[in-house]
Amino acid sequence: MTEGSRISIWFFIGMLLTLYGIIITTASVYDVYHPFVGRETVLSNLNFGVWWGILLTAIGFVYFWVFRPWKRKNP
Repeated sequence: MTEGSRISIWFFIGMLLTLYGIIITTASVYDVYHPFVGRETVLSNLNFGVWWGILLTAIGFVYFWVFRPWKRKNP
């Protein structure tokens, strides 16, 4: 295996974080519009899952983009 054909582990971590962020955001947005009756918590109005999912998606996409294997090495 040559040096140019290696794929960084951070690329795969970025893919996973992006995927998990999308899943958490989707589930949390669904929960905002279709709340489960009787599961009210003290800070449920802050919608922490939505914000956490957006943050994970953003961080994951940055890792995915910075460590992408198809980027040009020499400009």
